[in-house]
Amino acid sequence: MATTTAGGETGSPRNRKSPEAFRTISEVAGELDVPQHVLRFWESKFAQVRPLKRGGGRRYYRPEDVELLRRIRSLLYEEGYTIKGVQKLLKENGKRGEIARPSKAAPRLADRPSLARTKTAAIEGAIEELDGLRKLLRDARRR
Repeated sequence: MATTTAGGETGSPRNRKSPEAFRTISEVAGELDVPQHVLRFWESKFAQVRPLKRGGGRRYYRPEDVELLRRIRSLLYEEGYTIKGVQKLLKENGKRGEIARPSKAAPRLADRPSLARTKTAAIEGAIEELDGLRKLLRDARRR
């Protein structure tokens, strides 16, 4: 029997978890809209992210882990911070799961020279080089 919660969620009461319940990696990945491998990567980059691991290496995330991951995702994807910038923010704040307001010193992608411009210049250079090689090959075939 499906029910509707106050938040508008539909589902059986048995399928809903309490906010305090541990979450699997697939549940957290779905909630944060990131692939599972990204969560594993973040775990390797941010020492503060430490899910419980049970038999077979299965990960179980506490509610505070999920909140920390949500903040990391926001800093990386929405606010444009680099991995190093987020690491610095986490290091500045010793408390697990809480991130201080971003400092001016934390690196952001927006603070770098335009990555798109740099890549475009490199690609254009490669195209010019390939055009030159193509011309040399054509000339060699004609001889």
